[in-house]
Amino acid sequence: MRKVIGIGETILDIIIRDGKPTGAVPGGSTFNTMVSLGRMGTPAVFLTDVGDDHVGCVIRDFMKDNGVDDTYVSVWADKQSPVSLAFLDKDNNAQYEFYREPFPSEREPMLPEVTAEDIVVFGSYYGLDPLTRSRVAALLSLARERGAIVVYDVNFRANHKAEAVKLTGTLLENMEYADIIRGSNEDFGILFGLSDGASVYRQKTAFYCPRLVYTRGAEGVDLYASGVEAHYPAQPLTEVVSTIGAGDSFNAGLIYGLLRSRVRRADLDTLSPSDWDDIVRCALAFAASTCQSLENYVARGFLGAFGAIDN
Repeated sequence: MRKVIGIGETILDIIIRDGKPTGAVPGGSTFNTMVSLGRMGTPAVFLTDVGDDHVGCVIRDFMKDNGVDDTYVSVWADKQSPVSLAFLDKDNNAQYEFYREPFPSEREPMLPEVTAEDIVVFGSYYGLDPLTRSRVAALLSLARERGAIVVYDVNFRANHKAEAVKLTGTLLENMEYADIIRGSNEDFGILFGLSDGASVYRQKTAFYCPRLVYTRGAEGVDLYASGVEAHYPAQPLTEVVSTIGAGDSFNAGLIYGLLRSRVRRADLDTLSPSDWDDIVRCALAFAASTCQSLENYVARGFLGAFGAIDN
């Protein structure tokens, strides 16, 4: 049975609208991706850190309730689990304020078994942070050794812009590990000052990874992959409740599309435009589902839209 392995930060998102809290949901970029996959019945394993506190218990219970294996969650005594405030504007886009303390670095990170059948997903600042780098690099090295597909979600926030130059070496290393890079126009604007996907691909990413999925929010998605270039419009929505987690669910849909099409790492260079159409449209459908609720993931009943995967 194929599985998806994710690594990243977990945080409790408190959602603020019109100056008032309207809900609290466990979040974190890769965490959201894994919950969406767990809700789709995909075997999902997540590596993260939480404190030995009420928030940590809420997060771990939530993972288990949504089909995400918490075996590789490191629980730290005398540490608080991170919390964020997500302030929604009039268009329901979020601005974040984070409250966190660093967790200790593990000398010998605990890793799951990885096979050529698996997909590993990582990204955001967690994938660059010197405090978490050893654990991330250990998993990526194992994934490359075993022949798993590696999906890298760049997801670089403006609050880390001052660190961009210092983190360049790690960023490029992440790109080399990746089989598919997924990043937004905002990510690459902050990192490289470039505003179109073709320039990002040809000047910055293609040398390290031959596949780039370049997302532009409501303006859709541009794909650059092994001689295939395509644009996909975003799904039209009558109402956007919140965009929190939409990109993360897009990643889940991208991975779900790869699994549904039975794509292994050795198949990536031979995917046709039609194959990519199916994969990217699956990702767009996942993102659209998440935009229609205050949750950071696809709806629990979303599996009915695609059916279970038989791999």
